[in-house]
Amino acid sequence: MTDVTENDEDGVQEEAAPKKGRGRLLLIGGAVAGLLLAAGVGAFFLMGTGGGQSTSVAASTQQASVFYDLPEITVNLNTNGQAAEFLKVSIALEIQDESMIEVIEPRLPRVMDAFQVYLRELRRSDLEGSAGIYRLKEELQRRINLAVYPATVENILFKEILVQ
Repeated sequence: MTDVTENDEDGVQEEAAPKKGRGRLLLIGGAVAGLLLAAGVGAFFLMGTGGGQSTSVAASTQQASVFYDLPEITVNLNTNGQAAEFLKVSIALEIQDESMIEVIEPRLPRVMDAFQVYLRELRRSDLEGSAGIYRLKEELQRRINLAVYPATVENILFKEILVQ
């Protein structure tokens, strides 16, 4: 009798294990299907809402931009008494429309002064890497927008940067 009960118990255990594994598999499959469905719905709403409007707005903004070249700037970098190092920069300003050029040109000496004062205090290490150039760009844009206040400069574009 013990042999029969052990066989019966083994049979029950063998049947329960596959059912438990199938349940886990179904649960995991359902979770994956739910995640895929949620991702699809999210992508639909992100791509579907306002996609055409943002593209047309970006295209009209790019068409309206005007570029104004500043004179080339060459300054000594701050070297703390070591060998002289120079920075040569060519900059173009991205402006929303041509009417702002009339506002910027009379204030150009103020812009050049703000740039010269800032650039002369830079060290070579301040300009290293893309992060250094990005910080330089942001600071120059802040300074030019203060100098030409009624007008605004949308972006500063480096045409040439030379550190020697």
